[in-house]
Amino acid sequence: MKYIKAIGFDLFNTLITAEQDTLHDAMDRLMRSLAHSGFALNSDAFKRALLDATLRFLEQTKIDGRETHNRFWISAALETQGYNIPPDDIRISQAVDDYFSAFFDHCRLIPETIEMLETLKGQYQLGLLSNFTHSPAARGVIDSLGLAPFFEIVLISDDLGYRKPYPLVFVQLRDALGVKDHEMLYIGDDPVSDIAGARQAGLRPVWMTYVRDQNIPFVGGHLYPKDQEVDDDVPRIAKWQDLFTLLGTGQSL
Repeated sequence: MKYIKAIGFDLFNTLITAEQDTLHDAMDRLMRSLAHSGFALNSDAFKRALLDATLRFLEQTKIDGRETHNRFWISAALETQGYNIPPDDIRISQAVDDYFSAFFDHCRLIPETIEMLETLKGQYQLGLLSNFTHSPAARGVIDSLGLAPFFEIVLISDDLGYRKPYPLVFVQLRDALGVKDHEMLYIGDDPVSDIAGARQAGLRPVWMTYVRDQNIPFVGGHLYPKDQEVDDDVPRIAKWQDLFTLLGTGQSL
């Protein structure tokens, strides 16, 4: 593939996966944290309220592209249970941290990811752009799995204030890597956030289908629909060797 100088990557279901029970474990940790902080909650009622709040806030992100955060969802759910607690309350902050601590135990690298990045490092400018509502957890997972040293820039939607597919976030990634639109690939698994978003921003999208093709249980909560398709003219890769074929490097893992 000619003229490519930079490659951007999505994180979840592109470079790493989360095990099937991740969200169940995370919710258990959230409930224990709130109980420890003195909230007497009916578990089923609170979980229903939290789901309703989550969906409501996420629908708003589709309108204006602005990122939301779990602290707002929890605060809104607590209010339905008789607790008027602001989103920046330290007890909610602790509950969010406890929720995301599950990700450190359940996230795994997609096979040959490190080898792929080692091969590309130095040949291309590499960047990472992830939709994630709690940046400290995302960056912690990236560090714990040994990914951080490979990237010139790591952008998380929580820090940016906007989330994919909003074009601004892709433009910030491109500008940080110092390349032009046509000189950059963006690789991701989500047909809307990653593929349509990158294309709308002028980048050259590549669809990563490893998780889909391997029938790996999809862990995305309510943030990521699973049933969209991608236009036939978008390159598709199912393993990292396919990326090298696409780039025309002739290299192998």
